[in-house]
Amino acid sequence: MDKFNIAIDGPAGAGKSTIARLVAGALGFVYVDTGAMYRAVTWKVQQEGLLPDQETEVAALANRMKIELIPGEEGQQVFVDGVDVTKAIRTTAITDHVSQIASYGAIRQLLVTLQKQMAISKGVVMDGRDIGTHVMPDAEIKVFLTASVKERAERRFKEMQNNGTCTLTLSELEQDIARRDQLDQEREISPLRRAHDAVLMDSTSMTIEEVVDEILGLCKDKVGGGK
Repeated sequence: MDKFNIAIDGPAGAGKSTIARLVAGALGFVYVDTGAMYRAVTWKVQQEGLLPDQETEVAALANRMKIELIPGEEGQQVFVDGVDVTKAIRTTAITDHVSQIASYGAIRQLLVTLQKQMAISKGVVMDGRDIGTHVMPDAEIKVFLTASVKERAERRFKEMQNNGTCTLTLSELEQDIARRDQLDQEREISPLRRAHDAVLMDSTSMTIEEVVDEILGLCKDKVGGGK
């Protein structure tokens, strides 16, 4: 089997995007950051002056907008209606509302349809909250990547400090991540949960390289390793 799909799920701040991008690069596969798609909708909602709880209007807006995920030298670039929003969608203002936007059935149906289309040709590494359970239930490799709330908050805090988007204290960030966990787990549509056949991977005490190596090991053992 030359190409196969990899689903990486897990809570906020678990390092899914970084890990998925590195795994895709190592295998020569396409990386799809589904979280960026929900952030892109949230960004557009704010640009249009809508409130996150205006569900009908938000859904209509999402159906009109065009989201593009384009591989770049520094990672995946995100465009909304031709505008590069790669950095803009990573701000606290977006993070505060993305879980609410992602809970709407119409939004999830729209984006999941796009994500399923991306996965048809195989050779895709996709990360999110419901990839193994809903978007790619037939993915050959499924990983549920997690870490303690404290560890995830510390990682996100360092990341935000490095890119100049940090507006919260470490304690506030820890509370925010715990809040997002609850929202993601309790939403009615496609809640965050581990697929029955997903490998649980706790990265609290692992380096990025160790996590990537372990996932590549799963690929080699199960499907022969890609290209």
